[in-house]
Amino acid sequence: MIKHQIVTLTVNPSIDKSTYFTGLEPEQKIRCERPRFDAGGGGINVSKAIKRLGGDSLCVFTTGGVTGNFLKELVKKEGLDFETIETKSWTRENFIAVDIETNDQYRFGFPGNEITAVENKTIINTIKHLKADYLVLSGSLNDGLDDDYYGKLVSVANKSGTKVIVDTSGEPLKHVLESGAYLVKPNSVELAKMVGVEKLAINEVAEAAREIIGKGGAEILVVSLGPEGAVIVTKNVFEHVKAPKVEKRTTVGAGDSMVGAMVWALASHKSIPEVIRWGVACGSAATMNEGTQLFNLKDAEAIFKTL
Repeated sequence: MIKHQIVTLTVNPSIDKSTYFTGLEPEQKIRCERPRFDAGGGGINVSKAIKRLGGDSLCVFTTGGVTGNFLKELVKKEGLDFETIETKSWTRENFIAVDIETNDQYRFGFPGNEITAVENKTIINTIKHLKADYLVLSGSLNDGLDDDYYGKLVSVANKSGTKVIVDTSGEPLKHVLESGAYLVKPNSVELAKMVGVEKLAINEVAEAAREIIGKGGAEILVVSLGPEGAVIVTKNVFEHVKAPKVEKRTTVGAGDSMVGAMVWALASHKSIPEVIRWGVACGSAATMNEGTQLFNLKDAEAIFKTL
């Protein structure tokens, strides 16, 4: 594998189909506008975000069947450098529909089919032979994959000296922390559970995050605080960036945009305060766009200047 500074892995990618309609009524035909198709899945979206910022990454993802071929065409159109791991099962599809009258968004996510033992071995071998500074693990896991799957991949990547960024939650996040990632992005509720409390005030987040860091769970924690923005915590740094006021149209892709921006900033040797500012700027800018389009660079740059 040719060396790339950043590699993203999407084990359970999707084709995201989005559309608009007027009026949701049971047992009635809902007339929809012409659909838009986007390559979806956490790692793929992260690679798209990095591309929009002028960065470069290798986008690795599984693909199978007719839908898998379509996914590859969509990724090509994004201009991404990619490598696929072929699967017997077809690539899944997701569906997002927005009611024009109410702006209510309905998101239908379908599970990914099981990964075979042979396919899983290929994924593991791909990670083992990585020649990258950063590896991003992001997105849902397929049926049949254990909660510790990302944790296992972190352990494999750590042996080659690759810094692993993981965006996941629940039990998979717990196992990632046991393996010791470079950066993880929990929200405040998840962080509270990690340290055994019911709730954390903003002024308690740094101490809780450093407790995780002290145990070797990660070197950097980025904690999402909802309307209060986000914080980034290292052993020596704490930075809080408040969420800017923007006109929100969707939340689809906001988290992936944030992760992509932060990885790009890290790979560009920007300071820790700049890393979180770029993350919040791109994540916020993504909410201003319709469907699954991620962020507009001009919007992100304008927001960054205000943070």
